[in-house]
Amino acid sequence: MTDDAILTRLDGHVATVELNSGPHNFFSEALLGQLTVRLQELDANRECRAIVLAARGKSFCAGADFGAGITPSEIPQVAKRLYQSAQALFELKKPVVAAIQGPAIGGGLGLALTADFRIACVEAKLAANFAQLGMHCGFAISASLPHTVGTQVAARLLLTGRRISGQEAKDIGLVDLLVDKEELLERAQAFAQELASAAPLAVQSMKATLRANLLQAVPVALARELAQQQVQVMSVDFAEGIQASLQRRVPAFAGR
Repeated sequence: MTDDAILTRLDGHVATVELNSGPHNFFSEALLGQLTVRLQELDANRECRAIVLAARGKSFCAGADFGAGITPSEIPQVAKRLYQSAQALFELKKPVVAAIQGPAIGGGLGLALTADFRIACVEAKLAANFAQLGMHCGFAISASLPHTVGTQVAARLLLTGRRISGQEAKDIGLVDLLVDKEELLERAQAFAQELASAAPLAVQSMKATLRANLLQAVPVALARELAQQQVQVMSVDFAEGIQASLQRRVPAFAGR
């Protein structure tokens, strides 16, 4: 990972943090760890009152790169460390606006769900595709997705693993605002500026109140997700799901 894999700037009271790790911004421990540190630093900076989380490249974040040489037996330990960062992201005190310019898939959708607001373009694609990979969902999506869109809609997305457009995401409440791709970052920053113009202590305390139930649910969800993944990544179905994904074909699951 290069030193410019995370780009950060502070304009007045609004910070912009951009993933800049290749076209798809795949998760890695280093990338997510550095992102978490940058966001925590901004959270502690009195000059910063709101944060835009964006990405450069084709994808906002395409989740984990299962073609990167990680063996199934290594996945639970890697996931455990990633989920420590996930917990920290949910605990940020200042409001975060995610600007989704392209695919947010699997853990990438989980990352977007750590934010308080999501702004996307029509070209964005969102999916909790874990069922199509043969594994339980992770990154606390089992808590954050129903918190955002409701239990029934979350079940439909999780149990099918289907991919939806930016427009459908807006229709179901997964995305707060749909804008033209060329205006995405500017509109996200403008909304963040609106948040930053309000009284910061009031904003932060109301965020804490509104997310209290979610913050209680996240560690429980992460523990259950990790326990389920530890079993399922050793299954025949997981091996098939990963191969099918890499080969861009429909998986043929065996139920074992």
